[in-house]
Amino acid sequence: MSKTLVAYFSASGATERLANTLADAAGGELYEIKPASPYTNADLNWNNKQSRSSVEMNDKAARPAIAVPVENMAQYDVVLVGFPIWWYEAPRIVQTFLESYDFSGKTVIPFATSGGSGMGKTASILEKSCPAAKVLPGKKLSASASMSEVSSWVKSLGL
Repeated sequence: MSKTLVAYFSASGATERLANTLADAAGGELYEIKPASPYTNADLNWNNKQSRSSVEMNDKAARPAIAVPVENMAQYDVVLVGFPIWWYEAPRIVQTFLESYDFSGKTVIPFATSGGSGMGKTASILEKSCPAAKVLPGKKLSASASMSEVSSWVKSLGL
């Protein structure tokens, strides 16, 4: 049986709620992708072109630092990676996470929360950050998705 990690970045707590449900449904271990410098409300103001999140998302090379690494990433076969959708893609810190480990032989499955936008080209963007992994298309789910809905998705993935 494969060992699963549910890694997530959550700016407001919405993705964290979904990650907890997903970890329960998949029998996975949880890991929070915490920025070394936490985001403030002002940092997350997408209406301000000078806010930290706006500046990072406009710079495709931005890689915000992560506070604490995953212990023993080698033990996981499947890594579900969750995040809120920012500007139709994953926040740059998710790329930091994926570029920090060797994903050879692993399956990476993105999942996201969003106030309205879809996944866009998220999977193809993230594939470039972990080229040795098998990256599945992933899914956008409600932060308050039921255990039944999440379990159904997990079952469809074969987990």
